Amino acid sequence: MRVLITGGAGYIGSTVASACLDAGITPVILDSLVTGRKEFAEGRAFYEGDISDGPLIDKIFAENPDIAAIVHCAALIVVPDSVADPIGYYRANVAKSLELVDHLLRNGCRRMIFSSSASIYEAGPDHTVDEDSALAPQSPYAQTKAVCEAMFADIAASRPIRILSLRYFNPIGADPQMRTGLQLRRPSHALGKMIEAYEERVPFQITGTDYPTSDGTGIRDYIHVWDLAAAHVAALRRFDELDADVINLGTGSGTTVRELAEAFNRVADRPIEVVEAAARPGDVAGAYTRSDRARRLLDWQAEYGVEEGIRHSLEWAALRDSRLGESAPH
Repeated sequence: MRVLITGGAGYIGSTVASACLDAGITPVILDSLVTGRKEFAEGRAFYEGDISDGPLIDKIFAENPDIAAIVHCAALIVVPDSVADPIGYYRANVAKSLELVDHLLRNGCRRMIFSSSASIYEAGPDHTVDEDSALAPQSPYAQTKAVCEAMFADIAASRPIRILSLRYFNPIGADPQMRTGLQLRRPSHALGKMIEAYEERVPFQITGTDYPTSDGTGIRDYIHVWDLAAAHVAALRRFDELDADVINLGTGSGTTVRELAEAFNRVADRPIEVVEAAARPGDVAGAYTRSDRARRLLDWQAEYGVEEGIRHSLEWAALRDSRLGESAPH
């Protein structure tokens, strides 16, 4: 099987590509390298360009006529940036995705897996959600994912394409073989900030401490990126058998930011200091998933725990600059 992966030189897309290779699936990478890294596409069929570039999509399919499906990971993903630049986020995540699907249809592609997000959910009082939970996106980034899902559903209802949305929770970790990991030296999510605090020997700031959770800090479902990638392989293998168009990908367990910091200090060789700060624009209390559908349809569940995700993240952070060189983005 040959699969086109948009955003395949990014953190998640490159890990999905590695999992595909390990499973005997050949990835074809399309990435604009706005945030992706060319190093992550080494040894793989790679096309540099934009998902809205029709002639480039035509060329990819002409040169790879046996592409059986696409995994659409290309997107901008930083919540505060989306608050500051909603036009840029709607253009990159929605308008270009619409153009992409049009190009796929023209080239006869009938299967697409869409990298969606759990940020579109309205969490219940116990902070758990499943695929039938109410939606209430709280940031422009989350809105772009919800809009794309609705747009894709409308298109799939009338055109010969099926689109499966995988709603990601909070990826952490790196490829256990250290082929790829987070390309940014200074990622904006909680674990990235913890590693930054660890490296610079400064306090880690918990942003928001009055959420309605057990300890007042935000709660997330931290899923190891390799487990996330394995779920994509399972979805590709079972695509034509699936009787649902949405599947949540998470561990089924919630971890607060304070609990994440405690786990970090159990793994790291020296502890980080924790201080409290105000919540960031667009941040929410958070949620974690009930994972029954993923187990039933994909025969999949997360294998790695939070501490393993932290350990692999620290391992990748220690070698990241040597892998990506002085041009590695901050």
